[in-house]
Amino acid sequence: MKTALFVGRFQPFHNGHLLALREILRKHGRVIIVIGSARESGTRENPFSADEREEMARRALEGAGLEKFSFVRLEDLHDDRLWAGAIMKEARFDTAYSRNPWTLRCLRAAGAKARMHRLYGGGKFSGRKIRDLIAGGREWKKLVPAPVHEYIESIGGEDRIKGIFREGSR
Repeated sequence: MKTALFVGRFQPFHNGHLLALREILRKHGRVIIVIGSARESGTRENPFSADEREEMARRALEGAGLEKFSFVRLEDLHDDRLWAGAIMKEARFDTAYSRNPWTLRCLRAAGAKARMHRLYGGGKFSGRKIRDLIAGGREWKKLVPAPVHEYIESIGGEDRIKGIFREGSR
C-alpha cells in the first residue's frame, strides 16, 4: 500500500482539506497528515493549538468515513533543510501533497516526490478567509465539515478568533 504525506496548518480544517484528502486516500490508500506550525497558537494566523487541529481533522475524516490516516506534528524550524529533514525523519511516504509552493520546494530539495494537489471550490476554502469571516461575524460554517464547526463552537473558537482580531495579535 502506498503512503502519501499531506502538509498543512489546518487553521481551521476545512472542506478543501477534506476533498483533497479524500482524493489522496483514493490514490494512495494511506496518508500521514503533517500539522505544521505545531507550537503556534493564539494568533491571527494560528488561533488553534496542534491538539485542536488534530481533533478537527480526526473528527472530519471519521465523519466522512475515511480511514488509514495518522498525524505528525512539526514545529517551525526557520531553516528549509532542517524542516524538510525533520519530515523525512518522522514519516515514510511515497508522495507528498500541498498547495504551498515553499513546502513543495523544500520537500523536493530533500529528494521527496512532491505534488501540488487540486484547488477545490475555486479558492473559497481558505483558512485565512474562514478566520476573517469568523472574526467579522459572517457565515463560515458551510466552508468546514459539520464536525469541525461543532468542535470549534464547543471550544469557544469563534469567540477566541474574534478576541484575537480585536486585540490585533499577529
